[in-house]
Amino acid sequence: MKIQGKIWKFGDNVDTDMMVPGEYLSVTDTSKLAQICFATIRPDFPKKVKNGDILVAGKNFGCGSSREHAPVAIKAAGIKVIIAESFARIFYRNAFNVGLPVLELAEGLESLFDGKKAAVDLSTGEIKTEEAIFHTKPIPDFMRNLIEAGGLVEFHKKSKDIE
Repeated sequence: MKIQGKIWKFGDNVDTDMMVPGEYLSVTDTSKLAQICFATIRPDFPKKVKNGDILVAGKNFGCGSSREHAPVAIKAAGIKVIIAESFARIFYRNAFNVGLPVLELAEGLESLFDGKKAAVDLSTGEIKTEEAIFHTKPIPDFMRNLIEAGGLVEFHKKSKDIE
């Protein structure tokens, strides 16, 4: 599974309230969630993000409330992978549950900045830009199966069809 897109760079400790403020937790329409995703801290994000783009962040991405709305909104906005130095554990799991891949990259984040184009191979963990290649732990096959199915619920539905 390969992803190519433009990078959107965020810093450390980006919490789920920044992704989807609490007053929108009753919204279930994913297209509406995409329209408010990061709007309080990056008002241009919902209007300019393109399908296939890549989100890059620092430490502790997704901290705060354990709302599933956050990775749902990011995915609905068009982001295909999130690369960060580290993730809040609940956000990490929620991302996979909704079919949004995340990768942890300890070194090299400083050279991944807004507007740069990158290519990510989820099966090898390779991240390429024009200037460099970075390696991170690839997403295991069983987790890629979740992503390819569209998340945990869809994976479960499809596995029931197989039986």
